Amino acid sequence: MLFLEYPKCSTCQKAKKWLDANGLAYDDRNIKEDNPAIDELREWHNKSGLPLKKFFNTSGLLYKEMKLKDKLPTMSEDEQYELLASDGMLVKRPLAIGDDYVLTGFKEADWTEKMR
Repeated sequence: MLFLEYPKCSTCQKAKKWLDANGLAYDDRNIKEDNPAIDELREWHNKSGLPLKKFFNTSGLLYKEMKLKDKLPTMSEDEQYELLASDGMLVKRPLAIGDDYVLTGFKEADWTEKMR
């Protein structure tokens, strides 16, 4: 599993503790230092079955500063991928990518269901 996180994020820390406590192996990736590329985002989005908006960190400062709540609805999917790939802080975290799932954010019940 690939685990994308921002180490200072408390939700990411909680998710990582949960992974460790459950003995789940993962490759760790700092989303700020190693931002997802457009191809990766497109693949994960398609695999997830989620709306693309779920990949945006809607509670982040950058999201709010850029007024993306108002801009996203008028942007094309390609423009949204480009935006997500431009800065890891725009991407919802943590992200867990397995062979048959993609999870955005940390909801223990969802993670338990998908990873067991």
